Amino acid sequence: MKKFLIVTLILIIGSFLYAQDREIGAPDATRLGIETAQQVIREVSVDKFEHDGFWMSRISPDDGFATSRLFRGSPAGKQPIPEEEGLDIPDDYVLGTRVDFLRRGHHSFFVFPLRPIPIEGIVKTVSMWVAGRNFNHELFILIQDFFGRQYEFSMGRLNFQGWQRVWAVIPPAPEDGLSGVVQRSRHHLDHFGIKVIGFRIDVDPLEARGSYYIYFDDLRAETDLFTEYHRDPDDMVDGW
Repeated sequence: MKKFLIVTLILIIGSFLYAQDREIGAPDATRLGIETAQQVIREVSVDKFEHDGFWMSRISPDDGFATSRLFRGSPAGKQPIPEEEGLDIPDDYVLGTRVDFLRRGHHSFFVFPLRPIPIEGIVKTVSMWVAGRNFNHELFILIQDFFGRQYEFSMGRLNFQGWQRVWAVIPPAPEDGLSGVVQRSRHHLDHFGIKVIGFRIDVDPLEARGSYYIYFDDLRAETDLFTEYHRDPDDMVDGW
């Protein structure tokens, strides 16, 4: 009985300490879509919003006007990715988007890059820092899968003050490899991953008035890079 209590206590303490290492509200990527016992989960940077003119915004001209630009700034308390420390990677700006509404209604506006942004590996989660100005609007991330099919996943409501990190979980594909969000083909293991094609903000019709401001910084992903680390260097390359 004593041994059982000691083992139980150790498991509880270990689980608590592991939970302390993760941010509050962060999904555990190691428990999402486990297909094999071999995983190499890494956090990678997708885009830091440092390139002027790369991100644009759009809303229906019947509903309002939208514009985006870079501003100097950074969320307080944001921790760098360990693998990027000492590499002197620029991280000075955030992306701001302003929408001026012409009328109230069930509007949506989009923030999108000039071209889709690929993410290496098998993506488990996508995260980003957002300042949503405590409006009841909802943020969605828009992606393409291996076959170019488009999907959207909610990153949550924007009803919070200041900067907050928000997440979206990318569900694993069914075993048939055809339905759902397919990130790789069993025939071509050197081509896999998803592409980010932008964000959509669905506006609460009661708060679609005046000018609305939203800011984005540091789009990241937690991704399984096992295949990247264990790729056969002598394999042939298709596409000729």
